[in-house]
Amino acid sequence: MRFRGNKQFASAVGLVLGLLCAVEAAKVNKHKPWIETTYHGIVTENDDKVLLDPPLIALDKDAPLRYAESFEVTLTEEGEICGFRIHGQNVPFEAVVLDKSTGEGVIRAKDKLDCELQKEHTFTIQAYDCGEGPDGANMKKSHKATVHIQVNDINEYSPVFKEKSYKATVIEGKKYDSILKVEAVDADCSFQFSQICNYEIVTPDVPFTIDKDGFIKNTEKLSYGKERMYKLTVTAYDCGKNRASEDVLVKISVKPTCKPSWQGFNKRIEYEPGTGSLALFPSMHLETCDEPITSIRASIELETNHIGKGCDRDTYSEKSLHKLCGASSGTVELLPAPSSSANWTVGLPTDNGHDSDQVFEFNGTQAIKVPNGMVSTSLKDPFTISVWMRHGPGAHEKETILCNSDKTEMNRHHYSLYVHNCRLIFLLRQEPSEAENYKPAEFHWKLDQVCDKEWHHYVLNVEFPTVSVFVDGTTFEPFLVTEDYPLHASKIETQLTIGACWQGGNARMAQFFRGNLAGLIIRTGKLENKKVIDCLYTCKEGLDVQLPEEVASAIKVEFNPNQSSLTVEGDDIDAFDKVMQHISYLNSRQFPTPGIRHLRISTTVKCFNEESCVTVPDAEGYVMVLQPEEPKISLSGIDHFARSAAEFESQEGVTLFPELRIVSTITREVEADTESEAAEGADDDPTVQETVVSEEIMHNLDTCEVTVVGDELDGEHESLEVDMSQLQQRSLEMSSSNVGLVITGVNTMANYEQVLHLIRYKNWHTEALFDRKFKLVCSELNGRYISNDFKVEVNVIHTASPMEHANNAMVQPNFINPVHHASVDLSGHNLVNAHQASVVPSAATIVIVVCVSFLVFMIILGVFRIRAAHQRTMRDQENGKENEMDWDDSALTITVNPMETYEDQHSSEEEEEEEEESEDGEEEDDITSAESESSEDEEGGEPEDQQGASRQQQLEWDDSTLTY
Repeated sequence: MRFRGNKQFASAVGLVLGLLCAVEAAKVNKHKPWIETTYHGIVTENDDKVLLDPPLIALDKDAPLRYAESFEVTLTEEGEICGFRIHGQNVPFEAVVLDKSTGEGVIRAKDKLDCELQKEHTFTIQAYDCGEGPDGANMKKSHKATVHIQVNDINEYSPVFKEKSYKATVIEGKKYDSILKVEAVDADCSFQFSQICNYEIVTPDVPFTIDKDGFIKNTEKLSYGKERMYKLTVTAYDCGKNRASEDVLVKISVKPTCKPSWQGFNKRIEYEPGTGSLALFPSMHLETCDEPITSIRASIELETNHIGKGCDRDTYSEKSLHKLCGASSGTVELLPAPSSSANWTVGLPTDNGHDSDQVFEFNGTQAIKVPNGMVSTSLKDPFTISVWMRHGPGAHEKETILCNSDKTEMNRHHYSLYVHNCRLIFLLRQEPSEAENYKPAEFHWKLDQVCDKEWHHYVLNVEFPTVSVFVDGTTFEPFLVTEDYPLHASKIETQLTIGACWQGGNARMAQFFRGNLAGLIIRTGKLENKKVIDCLYTCKEGLDVQLPEEVASAIKVEFNPNQSSLTVEGDDIDAFDKVMQHISYLNSRQFPTPGIRHLRISTTVKCFNEESCVTVPDAEGYVMVLQPEEPKISLSGIDHFARSAAEFESQEGVTLFPELRIVSTITREVEADTESEAAEGADDDPTVQETVVSEEIMHNLDTCEVTVVGDELDGEHESLEVDMSQLQQRSLEMSSSNVGLVITGVNTMANYEQVLHLIRYKNWHTEALFDRKFKLVCSELNGRYISNDFKVEVNVIHTASPMEHANNAMVQPNFINPVHHASVDLSGHNLVNAHQASVVPSAATIVIVVCVSFLVFMIILGVFRIRAAHQRTMRDQENGKENEMDWDDSALTITVNPMETYEDQHSSEEEEEEEEESEDGEEEDDITSAESESSEDEEGGEPEDQQGASRQQQLEWDDSTLTY
């Protein structure tokens, strides 16, 4: 630059010397000032001095005149550059002339500059001379030169982190290349001072490190048991060595080793009866440990094999269940619950519980004979056999379920259902016919269900020559059918047996069954349809799912027939989780069987990389069905009454339960109102938080049994009857015997109440009958809930002349009973209504009425005499006070009247009798209130003047000789 300046200076000197002579005479301003075309400058922010390259110098060819000026040589004192002018908008710079004679100037900032706001400035500059003459006329301007000025930065800002804190989660036992990245920024404008050159973990002795880019990683494998969360303090430095204004907190959580599994569900799930559907997994989700999954398949199984016959079902009798499912009449139940009318199953072992069905056990040595007449001898019509069976692998011998064989002489089997080598076999021999041809006789089914030790429902529909079997609602055709000749004609009776087959020729049982049976039914005349079969098998409990609309198309759900298991398939994990969260358990029974139902979730996943695909272990839990609030069935009504013998012998007979009421209640605990408890009494135990309340509920009944207490019914002259048309209208059935009658069928308590009102007792020979006692018991769910024993005693009133039974009037007080109305308590001795209680009065009744009337008369008479004596005494005392006379009794003679003394004593005795009668309270209605008050006055005044009263009772004055 100096060399260039010297060269320019030499040129300028030569130019000046050449021009001095030329323009001496002219003395005029001919030339414009001259400056460089481009300038570059540097200025530091917070400073105003600009360093230019080249320096700012203006030249003028008019030198050495006063109009010509140079920044190095001035030949005349008058040659000057007057100034510089900057052109541009909002230019924060100004140009100042340092020396007019030399044309030297500088550019400086008007205010402090901020590099962060603007790093560079560009504008134009122009020089002008001083012009001609003292007034500066004819002033010349140079061309416009461009000036570029760069603002240099200073390190005035410190690094600042983008986040207030950082969080990350790592799995124990794994070493990461990078856990997370922290990042800081610097507000300085220059590259040097705005760049972050270094990060540093301030917290000492932690197993983490950080690089210059802010990535944090662990230096060793972390242990969840050693530390579950690390807290690190991290700082940053820019390239100018400035530290961050505030350090940042980094939290790193350590999780246990990730294991793919179902998470977020309770293993114990409590189900309260009567609450409807219960979500099993409301918060469950599948943890896949970030493994990319292509598809998921989960199977949810509800294990109910230990409940009843495979699951929770209504435990009504099999016959009642068939009716509820829509089966028509003609159903015969061969394994009923033991009762007075069906007692052939009494000897069989059962489950001894009423929570589940009536299950009978056959141990290989037991069998029962079905009474004659229960089933038609020949089964020519279409018929159905259904049974519940649980059977395991047994010996290689035939095990008979049901058999109809010769009763004597021979061992022919007419029809038989048995198990052999895990095969179900049905034998049906045709009766003798004209055509002696081979016909299908034995039908074989090979079924795994026969020997799996689980409960299964079997239905055989027989419409010869076709036989089909339904197992748990699924139909199976026989794989083998053998033929045989029809049976030869014979007059031998047959014997129907269960659990074995009767050998008539040997008079013994053979082919014993080993397993459990229940609900054995034969129905003649019609085949069982699929709808009824499905109804009989359907469980009252199971799994359910309501698919959300947003995932219904993405997820596939399938159920098994009894809804004890379901399968879910899909490829979207989020949608899959939503479906699982909507799976629920439902038990529709009013009184479900309590206990545990195990749950199992089996899951299979497929991944993009099959080699590293995760394995999800089975998840297990259980549903605890809580004990339902047991209903208390209460029977109440008139339990003791009397009727005339004529009513027992009439066509209608005597109604046994005219005012019977059936009520069922449950007892539950509810939270007590603490405020009301405190108001009622402070002495109560403050620890008591619950109170017991009773609530009436409605449910069905399935059996009501009326039995005779005492001697059995004599069919020749007494009976229990009910209107059969009323039973049929309510789909109820009745069976009777010499011990009573049984009404069966599932129906409401109200309908049972109406039917029981119709039961009548008749007796055609009542001469020797004085009373009869009966007992009524009702039950629900095949004896699971049983009512109280409601006993009724009915007496016979015999009509005869009063004299004939006069001596027996007090011997039979049970014939006389007060009449009450229905609104009064129904217990105790009661009559039904006025019409039924209107009987001919007996001799005992007449005698008692006469005695009572006489007693009332004597009491009234005694009270009257007592009052008369008391009034007479009071009157004598008043007369004595009015006269106020001093008696001279020296000449008086006293005569004692013994009769008056006797009468007064007698009246006192009657008064005592009256008091005793009043205390007994038997005749309160016959004594007026006034008389009672008078008696009390006498009793109260007697001790005050006991001596005076005595003298009045013993003395009588003779005043005939007195003078007044």
